[in-house]
Order: sequence, then structure tokens, then C-alpha cells
Amino acid sequence: MSYPTRTTAPVDPSISSETSSEFKRRFMVRLVAVFIGGMFLDGYILGIIGPVTGLMRSDLQLDALSLGMIAAGPLAGIFVGSPLAGWATDKFGRKPMFLVDMGLFVLASAAQLFVTSGDGAVVQLVIIRFFMGVAIGGEYSIGGPLLSEFSPPKLRGRLLGLTLIAWYVGFMVAFIVGTLLHDAGTPWRLVIGTSTILALILFFARFGLPESPSWLITKGRREEALSIARRYIESPQMHDSITEEIDLRMLQEAQAAENKTKIKGASFGMLFSSQYWRTTLFTSGFWFCAVTPYFAIATFADEVLKQFGFGGGWAGGVGLSALAAAGVVTTVLLIDRLGRRILTVPGQWLCAGILLIIGVWANAPAILVLVLFLAFSFFNAGYTTMTQVYPAEVFPGHLRGVGMGFAAAFSRIGAALGTFALPWAISNIGMGPSMVVAAAVALLGAVLSQWLAPETKGRTLAEISADFSH
Repeated sequence: MSYPTRTTAPVDPSISSETSSEFKRRFMVRLVAVFIGGMFLDGYILGIIGPVTGLMRSDLQLDALSLGMIAAGPLAGIFVGSPLAGWATDKFGRKPMFLVDMGLFVLASAAQLFVTSGDGAVVQLVIIRFFMGVAIGGEYSIGGPLLSEFSPPKLRGRLLGLTLIAWYVGFMVAFIVGTLLHDAGTPWRLVIGTSTILALILFFARFGLPESPSWLITKGRREEALSIARRYIESPQMHDSITEEIDLRMLQEAQAAENKTKIKGASFGMLFSSQYWRTTLFTSGFWFCAVTPYFAIATFADEVLKQFGFGGGWAGGVGLSALAAAGVVTTVLLIDRLGRRILTVPGQWLCAGILLIIGVWANAPAILVLVLFLAFSFFNAGYTTMTQVYPAEVFPGHLRGVGMGFAAAFSRIGAALGTFALPWAISNIGMGPSMVVAAAVALLGAVLSQWLAPETKGRTLAEISADFSH
């Protein structure tokens, strides 16, 4: 295949042609740290509310509905922020949006410190935490593509998977910090406002990060992309991948010129085109089916654990998250050795079977139900790790942000259904049938992954998106 002759473009004079291997490794450590820091904040802002719920209820005279709205504010924000930030990062670049996004989080988090008492307190908190969720949603659709586009193929799965570990760690740390501060008599505003300190550190740490070469290629800035790659990327395979992306983009431009058409930019409509609908269906459907049963079964699991003295308190707040984190850690350690598909598909079939047993075996021994739930938590968390990996890999560069943002937003529908539909389902159809419904959702995810989940281990992003977009 022949490609058009490459033309040069102005190069940023601040970007030197080459740097040492040590510099490049330090850059990757920094990039990974600032991205997983955002995921840590996601878990932190959700976990920090629990220990001070009683203080907030008594101080602000909150009812159950108001507390639910405050807790759900970030979920609604993620639903809105993920696709919008994804569109913006594909249009304006990863670098500026990565900084703007954390700046929004700093402002929203700091605003929690100034919530007034009285009738307007609930509205203030809901709005503030909504915008915190918007910023967190942006982390998924900005940071994920940025990290994947700089990560060497042999480590990409592991690095992306670390983000989910950060989420669980953030939730656990928040629970511990919140409990300690609560016991020390700290005002609840200061407790929930502690996320501002972490956000400020991440905000300043993001200054000076380079733009993604893959994004620059989609905008025709090829020489700048090559210069950044020489300065920041050590992996020879990554350099070859960037060259492939440039050649492919030039071929697309030549074909568009020959046909007298324009290459379309990122849009939500393109996600459902004949070329990309499978990618969108898999990433969105898989993510939805992974998180919905987890949120749906959480309330039921807590009731089971209480029978054995483990419900609530430190064991309930930290222990269950630690168990799920173990599933994520196991997957992260194995993902670049065994591959994506084997860690995705079998676990979904297994979890569907576990939920079905819980649902149909009405008189199962309590200890067996406990064991089944613990197994579900471990394996579900394991394949849920792939929700941070697959969307950042299978979409092409010009749709990577909007595609991951859409998938993240769609998954929030599942999270909301799991959180709010379970009480209704238990009251109206019973505990057993509710678990059967959760099993059906897990089964749908297993079928979808069996059909569409690709094996992306060790492959470049250019190779993956080319194969998965036909």
C-alpha cells in the first residue's frame, strides 16, 4: 500500500527532539499518577459522605430523600460530564481539557466548605456535588484516552486497570478519614471538603503535560506529534504505532480529497454509524451490565453480612471494598499476561450463575449465600476492571474521548438502576425474583462479551481500532 508523501508542519520550539530513558520513565510515572489520582477522587467523594451522614442529617434537618439526592448528585454529574468532556477532548485536545476538568473539581470541592444552613442547604449541596460529578465524568473520557495513547502495548492494560484500584482505595481512604475526623469532632463541611486538598495537588501536577500525539495526528499536526513522541515515549512499538497512525490518516485525507469530501470530526452520531456501532454497543453494553448487578446486590449483601456481625461500621465500609479491590488487583496483575478476553467472558458467565442460584434457592443456608456473594464481589470487580481498559483501546483516535464518555455515561444509568430500583423490586416482586433480574442483566453482558469482546493484548491502538471498526 502506498501513502501520500508526508509534509512538514511547524514544530513547537519548546519540544526537544530526544530525551533520556530516565526522563521518559519519570514522565510515565507522573502521567499515571495524575490520572489515577482523579479516579481516587471519584471513590473519595462517594465514600466521604457515609461517616458524616448523621451530622449532616441533624445539622440540616435532612430527610431520607434529601440525603439520597445529595449522595446521587455526583452520579448525575458523571452522566452529564462524561459525554460532554469526551466530545470536548476530541475537539480541543486532551491537554487543555485535562487541566480545565480538575480546575472545575477544585472549585466545586472548595464550595462545599461554604454551604449555608437552612432551607437552601440541600439545593446547594446537590448542585455542588453535581458539578463535582461532572468533573469526575471528565476524568473518564479525558484521562483514559490520554493514558492509553502514551502507554506501551505491553503495559497498557495494567496501567489502565490501576485506575479502578485507585477508585476502591479512594473509597476506603475516605471512609477511614471521614470516620477518624468524625470521631475527633470535626465539622461535616470540613470533612467532605478534604477532597479540595487532593484536587489542588492534582491540578498543579497537571501543568506542563504534553498533548497526545494520537490527537495531534487527527488534527494534521504530524511533525509536532513525532516530536512529542521522541521526547516522551520510550517504547519502539509505540513509535511504530504513531507512524502507522500518520500513514493511515494521510491515506484517509487523500481519499477524502479524491472524493471531494471532508473527514468528519468527532460526534455522537458517528458512534452509531455502520463503521462504529459494534464498538459502541460492546463498550456501553458491557459497562452497563457489569455495574448494574453490583449496585443492585449491594443492599442485599449488607443485610446478609449483618447476620454474621460484619454489616456496617468498619467491616462493612472497608472490608467489602477491600474484597472487591482484591479482584481488581488480581486482574491488573494478569491482564497483560493472560489477555483481556479470558479475564472478561468467563467471569461474567460465573457471576450470572451465582446470582441465579441466590435468586432461585430461597432456603439456601445463610453461610452459602454469604460465600456466593463474596465470590460475586471478587469476580465482578475483576471483569469490571475491563470497563477502564476496553473503551480506551477499541475506539479510534478521533472518537476515543466521545466514545469512552458515552460508554461511561451509559453505565451510570445502570448504577442508578441498581441503586434505586432494588428497594422497589424487593417490595413488589420479592428478594428472589430481584436477584433473578440481576442475573439476567449479568447474563446479557456475558452474551454480549462472548460475541464482541476482542483480544487486544500487546496490540497497538492503530491495529485494534482498524480491526474493530469494520
